[in-house]
Order: sequence, then C-alpha cells, then structure tokens
Amino acid sequence: MKHIQLIETVLYVNDQQASADFYTKIFRRHPDLNVSGMTEFRLAENCKLGLMPNKGIAKILSGRTPHPDQGNGIPRCELYLYVEDIELESDNAINSGAKLISPIEDRDWGDKVSYFADLDGHIIAFAKKL
Repeated sequence: MKHIQLIETVLYVNDQQASADFYTKIFRRHPDLNVSGMTEFRLAENCKLGLMPNKGIAKILSGRTPHPDQGNGIPRCELYLYVEDIELESDNAINSGAKLISPIEDRDWGDKVSYFADLDGHIIAFAKKL
C-alpha cells in the first residue's frame, strides 16, 4: 500500500497533559508535538502516536457517536509494540504508573508479551518474537 505514507494512531484521552507525561515516561522521550488539543510521539519512521483530549474529538464528532468520556477506563484499543528488551519495557511501564494486566508470557501465536493499561484504559502490549 504505497499510497499510505504515514500511520498515526490517535488515542482519545481524558487528560491530555497527564497522558503526555505518562507516555513520555513509557517511551523515555519527549513528544515531538505537544500543543493544546494534540500531543504526538514519533515511534518509527512512518508511525506516530497521537493523544487528543476527549472533549476535542467530541467537537469534531458533533454528537454523531457517543461522547468519548463514556468510554473512559474501557479498553478501546491496543498498542502492540515489538521491543528489543521486553523485561526493561515491562519494568519501565510499571514504574511509569501503567496497570499490569498480564505479565510476560509466551503466547501461542509465537510472541512473548506483557500487557498493561494506560491512564484511560487503553491497552499497551510489549512483545518480542519467540
């Protein structure tokens, strides 16, 4: 799919600054963009993670969908991140305030994975090929 040049996943968050601080700790780097209404982290050459406040996206959605505030704490997506050192990333997640959902385990699909929840209930998985 050469017509897609960049992938940006945007998480709707209750508190943009708290989430920006959380992901700064998780990624151990500062955001590439942090302005009112959007925070962005470049995770790879063609991949970004955005953080947008629930109230901001609610204005765009204009009542055509349920308000994102109704989904706080409910797992609405998963960031599945392949990493070099799964133990380091898992320890860092715990120290950064992530909620442990499932510890590092070998999974039947051929990955070793640990699962966490962020401040809004979004799932973060750190994975490594077995």
